[in-house]
Parts: sequence; C-alpha cells; structure tokens
Amino acid sequence: MNYPDTAAEIPISLRDFVARTRERLSLRVPDNLNAPASLDELMHLQGDHQMAKDMAEILADKPFRPAAVLVAVVARETPTFLLTQRAAHLSTHSGQVAFPGGRIDPGDKDPADAAMREAMEEIGLAREYITPLGYLDPYLSGTGFRIVPTVALVRPDFTLAINPAEVTEAFEVPFDFLMSPGNHQRHSREWRGILRNYYAMPYGERYIWGATAGMIRRLYERIYS
Repeated sequence: MNYPDTAAEIPISLRDFVARTRERLSLRVPDNLNAPASLDELMHLQGDHQMAKDMAEILADKPFRPAAVLVAVVARETPTFLLTQRAAHLSTHSGQVAFPGGRIDPGDKDPADAAMREAMEEIGLAREYITPLGYLDPYLSGTGFRIVPTVALVRPDFTLAINPAEVTEAFEVPFDFLMSPGNHQRHSREWRGILRNYYAMPYGERYIWGATAGMIRRLYERIYS
C-alpha cells in the first residue's frame, strides 16, 4: 500500500523531504553488492573506512556480504526516525543502535524487500505501512557488510511486536534532531588496534554512532546539502 503523495495525509514538514528524496534517490538496485573493492576503489565508496584510513587496508580486496536496512521516517505530526537497540548477544554490532535490517537473502527480490522483511522479523513492522522512496549509496561497514540503506516513509498507525532474539526495543528519535548537522558530532575510540573516528549523535540515553550515524549523515548530505 503506497502512502499518499499529496495534501493532508503527509505532514507539511515531510513534504519537502519526500520531494527531495524522490528527486535525488532512486530504487535502482546497486550493482555488485558482494564484490571486493580495491584500495583505490574504496577511496570513492561510502563507509566506516572514510574516517579511519587504516580500516580501508583491512577491507581492501575482500568480498562483502550484502545487507539492507530500513531508514524508516515515521510520518507523525512531528516526524521521527524509527530505530532499534540490537540484542547484546548478537555476533555483530551487538547492543548498538541500528536501523531495522540485516543480510540480503537469496529469496529477497531486492534490497527494499530484504529491509522490509527484516523489519517485520525484528520488530513486527508490517510492510503495508511502508513506502520505499529510494536507496542511498551502499555503505561499507567495518565488519564487512555492504549495506543498502532503503529510505522509506512509514504510516504512523503501525503496531510493533519486538523479537527479543534480535533487538531489545524499538524507539523513535525526532527527524529534525537527526537532520540537524549541529548534532552530528565526531568521536573516536580504538578498534582492533586502530584509532577510529566516526560520527555520533547522542540523544538522551541513546548513543547513535558508527555505521548507523554514518548513514544518517549521508542521508543529510544527499538530501539537504
């Protein structure tokens, strides 16, 4: 079910975002999602390695695992992003704030299909509430995933059913907060012997950082810069 394009059912503050997103992004599936990238190629790709140059040497010439996340913008009167807190026992990105998402399976039609399937599996967000708007460029994570962020509009009348095997909770952060560059901080910490710089967007008790913050920053740059 598509979300209405016009008038009253989309809050005024979202209309410009939706128009810009549809103009600047597309739903054409990116090529070669699992292909290795040379060190030179990595310099032109989005990802964690951009702020930790030594990480590029770790990732160079290794295959990536294709993944997709749902960058879900909830069309409330005051719009929000829908995020999750990943379960502490997971093998990658455990305990971190993330968008719903995961690996692209062979049965998925495209990254948007994978992102919506994962959102249903993780938090019970049914796909009839979701309208994909476009893909951001793939984002390379330091853990070896090539992530396709699927930007989507979500009707606000959904209900959720949290899967505790995947996430501990879902929560929302105001759209204006995450789309304000003044809230895009640069932090650093040591990771595998590398001093890693990264974006962080602390919001109350939530620490949004790493790949999730990097994708949020990239969304801001593509849509508003």
